[in-house]
Amino acid sequence: MPNHYSALKRARQTERRTAVNRKNKGAFRASLRNARSILAAGSREKSQAAVPPTLSSIDKAVQKGLIHKNTASRLKSRLMARLNATPPAASA
Repeated sequence: MPNHYSALKRARQTERRTAVNRKNKGAFRASLRNARSILAAGSREKSQAAVPPTLSSIDKAVQKGLIHKNTASRLKSRLMARLNATPPAASA
């Protein structure tokens, strides 16, 4: 247990920041998981609706320092490759 006032304050700050980071990381991962599952289902319309918010959440994760910018680039590239690989909707 910290004994100095500054160490106690640091412990409080660390707790708050850890909670915020966990919340942000969880939201980011949930968004990615959701987009991947929709892409795996193969519906092009749903995929086109799901990918842009996910790309935005990836960019936000970079801004918040959760992931590296190269990781973000790789994730976005793979999402777009999967989106482009989905077959177009059958026209009636």
